[in-house]
Amino acid sequence: MKSDRNKTLDIPLSECAEYAAKCGFPRGSISFDECEDKIYCVDFFKAAQRLPKNSFRLIIADPPYNLRKDYDGEVFPTQKADEYREFTRAWLAEVRRLAADDATVYVCCDWRSSVIIAPVLEEFFVIRNRITWQREKGRGAAKNWKNCLEDIWFCTVGKEYYFDVNGVKQKRAVKAPYRENGVPKDWEQTESGNFRMTCPSNFWDDIAVPFWSMSENTAHPTQKPEKLIAKLVLASSAPGDRVFDPFGGSGTTAAVCKKLGRHYTVTEKSKLYCAWSEIRLEKAESDKRIQGYENGVFEKK
Repeated sequence: MKSDRNKTLDIPLSECAEYAAKCGFPRGSISFDECEDKIYCVDFFKAAQRLPKNSFRLIIADPPYNLRKDYDGEVFPTQKADEYREFTRAWLAEVRRLAADDATVYVCCDWRSSVIIAPVLEEFFVIRNRITWQREKGRGAAKNWKNCLEDIWFCTVGKEYYFDVNGVKQKRAVKAPYRENGVPKDWEQTESGNFRMTCPSNFWDDIAVPFWSMSENTAHPTQKPEKLIAKLVLASSAPGDRVFDPFGGSGTTAAVCKKLGRHYTVTEKSKLYCAWSEIRLEKAESDKRIQGYENGVFEKK
């Protein structure tokens, strides 16, 4: 029996099959309008050629890392570097076909897969930066440093791309307030304390990995936090833009897009994960909250 505080979404497929049924992948080519706000239960490689090309302004990809992992009964094995490189090249080629001319592409990875993925990314896109984010979870090691960092490669198709820095500025407390002629310089004084809005860096230490008492948590083994995806969505898409996620997992990208007023198209081959995604979308109809993001502001205490 789960605790009343345990909000983890782990319903078996037998109890949520009606949600999975919403995610059928149609036959034939799919138009730009037909794929709007859709989660398709299909392998990305099977779907890619039938989705509309040059259509998505933002693509967020969280592919399987080069680690043995069980995804709803299907095991992704650890591969040799050359094999994982070819796997990466294959799905990136399809992503490039779907990306609009001014598109941004973010690719999530760990440190091992990062060194393989980066050179392949340069074959298709312009690498703009590497974001490193800190997750407090991670196993210790007797003869190595604890692994608690992951990367996100920030890439664009070309020179022209959308980036809203004001949408992702961070509210930080001012510890040493500086004044000029008695007036706060580059910070604000309020009844609740002193703070300044700062430009985001490429190191994020304000992300909480979903845990059992958070409503966004699911039993997916590699779920990304909504706050993490929200930063990417807010920075690199405008309201109403179309966002694509080729490895949808339990629906974090779709749920965040729903909450932030973006359109989404997601492919995910697990019926169970598709069902969980649809359940999260249903909840997002009435609950727009994203942990760590309130009133349009990311706050850093």
